Formats: sequence, structure tokens, C-alpha cells
Amino acid sequence: MIMIRNIFILLWRIWFYIIMGIPIIIMFPVLLILTSREQWYPQFFVLARFWARIVLYGMGFVPKVSREARPDLDKSYMVVANHTSMTDIMFMLHCVKHPFVFVGKKELAKIPIFGFFYKRTCILVDRNSQRSRKEVFDRAHARLHDGTSICIFPEGGVPEDQSLVLDEFKDGAFRLAIDHQIPILPLTFFDNKKRFSYKFFSGSPGIMRGHIHKEISTEGLTQENKKELKEKTRSIILAALEKDFNQ
Repeated sequence: MIMIRNIFILLWRIWFYIIMGIPIIIMFPVLLILTSREQWYPQFFVLARFWARIVLYGMGFVPKVSREARPDLDKSYMVVANHTSMTDIMFMLHCVKHPFVFVGKKELAKIPIFGFFYKRTCILVDRNSQRSRKEVFDRAHARLHDGTSICIFPEGGVPEDQSLVLDEFKDGAFRLAIDHQIPILPLTFFDNKKRFSYKFFSGSPGIMRGHIHKEISTEGLTQENKKELKEKTRSIILAALEKDFNQ
């Protein structure tokens, strides 16, 4: 019985990469044009959200998003969330309508087809390189000046310990938010680990819930407030995860 289940999960996981790639291949000429200039990024973002929904629904996931308040589409945000799954990228695109740019690990650029546009549209970071981290801040500063929001998973990656509810946050997102005096927009993803974790023979179709919290203002804050801001944001996401777990 376990063997049969694992075969189905294997096929389902292979389907994930197929359904990621097929829409990109179909839309390739349009995506190539829209990623050739940064001023066309909002149009690319619309297609990216469409692609994300194809992947989510095509995998049998049913997104359910609740909100404490609706983000202002005329403002830039530092968007942050807990990170547990490759589907976090698609789910984030589904949740947030305001155009944003991901800051993500360079390893994802190696994924065939997806990686090509990932490199062209995201800010890639090599966590082992001090120079790379400096370049990330420079590029993020430039995009924020253009009015585009930034999305960072502040845990810095998916925790290796699958039992860990929420890892410690790194400083980068909060440093940038304070520099540009833009609000933090925290999101909590409740089901992504259960639905599609990095443990290969696991997961299942089903409801995928997310919650958009109220924005956290950085107005008037300085870098001396960075730790306080980081811990406040983490506590909001952690409290939501723990409340859901105990229900």
C-alpha cells in the first residue's frame, strides 16, 4: 500500500514540474518581451499571477486567503512570509496583487524553463558570498525607488528541521524597509508544508490557506529599531501559526 502511494506521489511531483513548464513554454515569446525592460514588469507580473494559479489549481490545491486589511495598491511594501515549500512562490503571487520582485536563492535558477525567467525577473542571492549580498541590496534599493514592492522570505531559506514551526529571521528585509521607510506586509502560510514540503514522498492536494496581516509601519524608524521590527514581525507570524496548530 505504501509503495502504491509513493508511486502516485512520485507521478504527482513530476506533474508539478510539467505544469510549471508548459504555460511558460506557451507564453514564452510574450514573457521574453515583457522581461526585456524593467518598465514592463507590471505586465509581466499579471502573467506571473496567472501562471501561479495554473500551477496551484493544476496540482489540486485550493487557495483560501483571509485578510485583516487590504494592501494599498499605490504603496510599496516589504512583503514577508514564513517559508516551507516551493509552492510559497506561487502562493505569494496568488495572495498579493501589488507588483513585487522576489529576492530569492540563486539555486532556483537551475530549474529548467522556470529558471530562465526567474533569473531575468528576481533578485538572486548567493548566501555564501558577501559580494552577492551587497549586490542584492543595491538592486533592491533600485527597484524600491521605482515603486515596486520587494518580497523576501526572512528565514533565509526553508529550515532543514521539518518540525521547526518558524526559524529565526535575518535582518535584510527589515534593513531595507527602514532605509526606504516602507511598511512591512506580513503573510502567514498555514498549509504549504503539509501540501508540498521538501520531503519528497509527502504532500497531497487540498486547501492551501494564507492570511494577510495588517501592515507594520516603519515611519520614523532607524536602523537602531531593526531588531525590534524584526521580532515584532516574526511574533505576528509565529502567533498565527501556533494558534492554527492548537485549534
